[in-house]
Amino acid sequence: MLGFKFLGNTPVPHRKNTAATPSVKMPSAAEVLIPLGGQLGAPSTPIVKAGEEVKVGQRIAEPSGYVSSAVHSSVSGKVLKVEPYLCPNGTTVQAIRIQSDGEMTPHESIAPPEITDLESLIEAVRNSGIVGLGGAGFPTAVKLDALKKGEIHTVVVNAAECEPYITADTRTMLERIDSVKEGVLLFKKYAGTVTRVVFGIESNKKDAIEALKATVGDIEGVEICVLPAKYPQGAEKIIIHNTTRIVVPEGKLPADVGVIVINVNTLATIADYVRTGMPLVEKTFTVDGGAISAPMNVTAPVGTHIGDVLAFVGCDTEKVGKVLYGGPMMGVPVSSLDEPVMKTTNALTVMTREESIKGDATPCIHCGRCVAACPMGLNPTAFSKALEIESKEDKIARLEEYKINLCMECGCCSFVCPALRPLVQNNRLAKGVVREYRAHMKDMK
Repeated sequence: MLGFKFLGNTPVPHRKNTAATPSVKMPSAAEVLIPLGGQLGAPSTPIVKAGEEVKVGQRIAEPSGYVSSAVHSSVSGKVLKVEPYLCPNGTTVQAIRIQSDGEMTPHESIAPPEITDLESLIEAVRNSGIVGLGGAGFPTAVKLDALKKGEIHTVVVNAAECEPYITADTRTMLERIDSVKEGVLLFKKYAGTVTRVVFGIESNKKDAIEALKATVGDIEGVEICVLPAKYPQGAEKIIIHNTTRIVVPEGKLPADVGVIVINVNTLATIADYVRTGMPLVEKTFTVDGGAISAPMNVTAPVGTHIGDVLAFVGCDTEKVGKVLYGGPMMGVPVSSLDEPVMKTTNALTVMTREESIKGDATPCIHCGRCVAACPMGLNPTAFSKALEIESKEDKIARLEEYKINLCMECGCCSFVCPALRPLVQNNRLAKGVVREYRAHMKDMK
């Protein structure tokens, strides 16, 4: 298209050290801690109590609302307790601590669901407990509900995996490509209005691109769009724009323009559930970073303690300065090695003490690099200045005028800032200020 410009232009280091490394299945740990929240949506409600015996795939928590997900036991064993858990996002939810018996015995109810139409497919996904496995964790069944309106014409399969280190999606395309194909065929069969399935994948994943071309490339309506390896290619609105040329307007959802985005790992996991009936109880993720001498992709039961994972990969924890859920651009620090692997964990980035030391921020030099790097064309320095305004009403007005809610918190601004200013952290704070203010004003009406 004449004049088309790809969004996203930050050349972060790829460091895809494990792209060619097959994933390794970790044995059941002695204990798992399974949070009933921490991703997008309402926390789930526990339906088991301390002392109960559970098996793999057994439902242990029910959705507490429409935007919520079921939770299943990832091991067989005994429930030790149901306890409060402080999530990385600062919210407190219930968590179920289970002592494993080491047998990994599947629950008697495990059986492939009966799929006859779109409604039963979505209900199966709801029962599976699957959430977006690219990191956000939005309940997948809720996203698929948009298909019922008959207005979705395009499914964008997010295979970009643009963060440094992370190769879990790459391994999905290499190790579970048949499941990816089955997922595509499910959409083709039951989502009657969908005419296009577009895979967005970065050009640095040559083996995965070839696997996609060989397996799904000949399916009618399927396109494989090879994108420049520039960050943040995998952001939802960015990948929609770059693969379909469709723009999602401010304040709108992809479904409002006839599109849904689904992560390639999520797609494969839906197919696996439809074929086997085993819900989401394990996760494949990348373990890499400066403190990891032998990086690898690990498949572990949900709830496995991070310390157990690091022991499994042979990490010397004395060298560890910081561990992130996710990659170095958008990852969230863990507070303890007792923290669990969650449904949304696609990587553990393990940094050395030296890597974890951040230099002191200095005054802005007005170089404009943050503005040039922002894929949404925002001005992060303007947000920082707006936060200093004393009048709350004026502060909110200025932040909304500068479109703070368009910020994806991708971290490009902080990455390129020569003054080491905490720009993305300020943006996150500013979004919270606006959100709290608007909620307060709503309550006042």
